[in-house]
Amino acid sequence: MIKKHHTYSLNLGGRELTIELGKLAPQANGSALVRYGDTMVLATAVMNKIPKEGGDFFPLTCDYEEKFYAAGKISGSAFIKREGRPSEEAVLSGRLIDRSIRPRFNHQIRNEVQVVTTILAFDGANDPDVPALAGASLALSLSDIPWDGPIAGVRVGRLNGKFVLNPTYEERMTSDIDLLISGFSGHINMIEAGAKEVSEEEMAEAIEWGHAELKKIIEFQKTIIAEHPVTKAVVPLAEPSPELVTFMREKIIARLEEAMYADMPKLEKYALKDAIEAEWKAVAKEKFGDTIAQSSIEYVFHEAVNEIVHRELLGKSRRPDGRKPDELRPLSGEVGFVPRVHGSGLFQRGETQVLSVITLGAPSDEQRFDTMEGEFKRRFMHHYNFPPYSVGEVGRMGSGGRREIGHGNLAERAMLPIIPSREDFPYTIRIVSETLASNGSSSMASVSASILALMDAGVPIKKPAAGIAMGLMMDAKGHYKVLTDIQGPEDHHGDMDFKAAGTADGVTALQMDVKIEGVTPQILKDALAQAKKARMEILEVMRETIAAPRPELSPKAPRIVSLKINPDKIRDLIGPGGKMINQIIDATGAQIDVEDDGSVFVTAENQASGAEAVEWIKKVTREIIPGEILEGPVTRIFEFGAMVEVAPKQEGLIHISELAPYRVERVTDIVNVGDIVPVKVKNIDDQGRVNLSLKDVPGRYSEEDISRYQAAHPQTGTGYPPHRGGAPTHRREDRGRGPRRY
Repeated sequence: MIKKHHTYSLNLGGRELTIELGKLAPQANGSALVRYGDTMVLATAVMNKIPKEGGDFFPLTCDYEEKFYAAGKISGSAFIKREGRPSEEAVLSGRLIDRSIRPRFNHQIRNEVQVVTTILAFDGANDPDVPALAGASLALSLSDIPWDGPIAGVRVGRLNGKFVLNPTYEERMTSDIDLLISGFSGHINMIEAGAKEVSEEEMAEAIEWGHAELKKIIEFQKTIIAEHPVTKAVVPLAEPSPELVTFMREKIIARLEEAMYADMPKLEKYALKDAIEAEWKAVAKEKFGDTIAQSSIEYVFHEAVNEIVHRELLGKSRRPDGRKPDELRPLSGEVGFVPRVHGSGLFQRGETQVLSVITLGAPSDEQRFDTMEGEFKRRFMHHYNFPPYSVGEVGRMGSGGRREIGHGNLAERAMLPIIPSREDFPYTIRIVSETLASNGSSSMASVSASILALMDAGVPIKKPAAGIAMGLMMDAKGHYKVLTDIQGPEDHHGDMDFKAAGTADGVTALQMDVKIEGVTPQILKDALAQAKKARMEILEVMRETIAAPRPELSPKAPRIVSLKINPDKIRDLIGPGGKMINQIIDATGAQIDVEDDGSVFVTAENQASGAEAVEWIKKVTREIIPGEILEGPVTRIFEFGAMVEVAPKQEGLIHISELAPYRVERVTDIVNVGDIVPVKVKNIDDQGRVNLSLKDVPGRYSEEDISRYQAAHPQTGTGYPPHRGGAPTHRREDRGRGPRRY
């Protein structure tokens, strides 16, 4: 462990990447404090001294810890203030680190290794995942943990046609590429990307550009590591004895190869393979007894499978199911499969089968997040499930784990660019993809199934999208072949899992993991080109299933009507204590969402209740305009006029002089409480009071009406009835009172 404090800096994308060593976490095997802008990450690495017993895999754990204090926040929950279960973003970031560093370990290690990256400060501009990758690399490199580093990661964006290194959150909002790659000087071992229909050539160019920038961080780390040489610990490896390997070749490998390439369904083939594996364990145990660990016996068997798959593919272009390297399995699609729901799509590729079901909801149904990075909302959600029966196993059911979160996010990212905007389609959209059977890339099958469901529901997506998983077989000399639509042993024993999704016009999402040290940019170019060919074939099958979104929304889906009101009228719509809006909701059954800018969304189960709610809202929030004709009931009578409700809870005054085109003695001679009368808006005074007129309403009084009145009331000069007691005066004597002006 480094005891003296050291600081190193590198200018990266116009900002300083600063590394501090020997300051924090001195009891970890290795630690590094990384700062980028004002985002700061502490990375630590620890290895248990005693190997884990009975394990048949390398036990690596990567934890990415977001802290609310890093952003100067307290959790929004009223009851829980301590950080709890990691957010989905934290899980995804942890997976990024795991997928980047795992290929650089010897997988025969059985000592538990844990890498923890803790976000100490977050500046709101620089994503912590890039410095976290550098920190994890240095913590491992400067520790005694056996690891073949360093590695580094960079994010690539593109603004106005130019690539940008590690764009800020704000820049990423307008970038058409959001690419994160990790690797080392010669190879790339992890990719996570989203894009707005970018061509394969442009994406390959972005990967190459990012790889060149990544090398600068690698060289920076090598300089630091050279100053702090460390002796790596010698740990026992779960390596099989040569005798065990020889015995496998003599007894089992020929029959194993025959079973793997037999022409039979997956479950039958797997059953045969399992029977051979069980036989191998029995004969190996009988021959070697307790001198050979069970984990070594299992390891030798799986290494035999790995050897067979590589040899047959690279030497003979032979795949277990007889396909060519660039050939897809049989494809099929179906829509409207599930009754009562808003839309459904069933997609099958070979023995991988996914059912996606869509639900459309009100704008307020969107998901809200309170994370270290801020509070935000999501109106489009894709949730992916992988029940154990999908692979013929018994297992735990429940909420999704890291794998489900990762696969669901990848498919969601692939579809996001083609989802209609909130302005064009104000619904909240949730898709659930149920993996019913899995034999290779259910995550990419969920993209196709989800698109079918969207079109079945009548969601006006911009265009269809699809995805495919590509594999790789490579030998020690660097000879390789890229495989389309990997399955079974090709997935488990292959050297790369490369998922590519997009539309006919470009890529929308990428994800890559490797089991070898990494791949070159040329391999990725080949994989992208081969994936495009497969994607076009899948899109054609989807087009034959349903060519375009249905012209009308599913009759089971709610109806949303959006309208805009003056923000000043929001208080009228809400009413005191929510009285008005709740009255509308109770009366119509509609759901009403109001936003600060005056946007109002009415969600109703049927068109009639929605229309009723909209009409009510319009009345409540309508702005009275001078000159317009309105109608309403008389609510109150005074000596000087009458009040008329021209809109819900909004009254105007008809002065007695505006009741008729002649002198009116008493208001009740013309109107009474409860009468429904038309009125014309004369003006709205500075206090917001509405002044009305009844006499100016067109057609209200005819010349005949006026003549009839004049005949009954002899006139003097003006044609209007004289005031009682003689000519009109500005003063009158009130009974029992002195003179009063009016």
